[in-house]
Amino acid sequence: MKQIGTDCTFGRAEQRAPQGLSTGSTKSVLITGAYGQLGHELTRLGQGHELLAVDRDALDITDYDAVTACLDQFKPDAVINAAAYTAVDRAESDLEVAFSVNRDGPDNLARACGHANIPLIHVSTDYVFDGLKQGAYVESDPVAPLGVYGASKLAGEQAVLKQCPKSIILRTSWVFSAHGQNFVKTMLRLGTEREELGIVADQHGCPTSAAELARAIYAVLDKDLNDNHRGVYHFCQPEPTTWFAFANAVFDSAREQGIDLSVNTVNAIATTDYPTPAERPANSVMDCNKFEQSFGFTVRPWRDSLDEVIRELSDVRGEA
Repeated sequence: MKQIGTDCTFGRAEQRAPQGLSTGSTKSVLITGAYGQLGHELTRLGQGHELLAVDRDALDITDYDAVTACLDQFKPDAVINAAAYTAVDRAESDLEVAFSVNRDGPDNLARACGHANIPLIHVSTDYVFDGLKQGAYVESDPVAPLGVYGASKLAGEQAVLKQCPKSIILRTSWVFSAHGQNFVKTMLRLGTEREELGIVADQHGCPTSAAELARAIYAVLDKDLNDNHRGVYHFCQPEPTTWFAFANAVFDSAREQGIDLSVNTVNAIATTDYPTPAERPANSVMDCNKFEQSFGFTVRPWRDSLDEVIRELSDVRGEA
């Protein structure tokens, strides 16, 4: 296993030796945003690679010198950028920080990866679209973000494609897991606190588990990447739904797994009934055929992943 020199401090960095099985050769991989939902799953799954997983305290991706120093010492075969400013509503009044993390950070990583001639896998969002299209978005559809978050993520995409010849961008949507803050965990909390809830029913998208997204990213790394792979891909789990239907699926799965809930009425409401600082796309369903065909990855239904996450959360509750 490669060792990080004692003169380089990475704070809460987690270094992991190869584990499990990989369908490809073992690679050394730098993961940013290690303690977010996706970063946690990337680190947990490992897929037989040697990992250096860092959070923002360990590596400030908005500092180009820090990024280059990290790459110089670890010398990764690839970088996965799971770091992001994801507070959609707060971004409307925190524009400078949102763009610093979501545009300047990826720009720094892409420049460093370009100079090192290594791939950068960068995670983006469905919020680059305005949601006006009827049907699923494909990668070539025009982008038109509605708010600061989407605009900052789009700027990050553009920087990555410009700076790194071996860049791969994965747009994803509605990410959930047993780790961190997300819709599934919020619904479980509210479902135990309240008897009645109103959930938005006119926004359409595809829930995606962080674990499934992590598996997809490792499937990319297992490929012998070349210039033909460069570009933007969509990755989300099949079966478009609404937040209202997703909430009901959460409650159904929780009850099936023995979690006691107080909620007995879930009302479908309109977006206009639940105003937020940031406007959300009414439709952010994405077509993932390009990814599946390019990397030979069969995407599982989100309902299967939801059951797994609920089961994990139920086990944690049982241990408490």
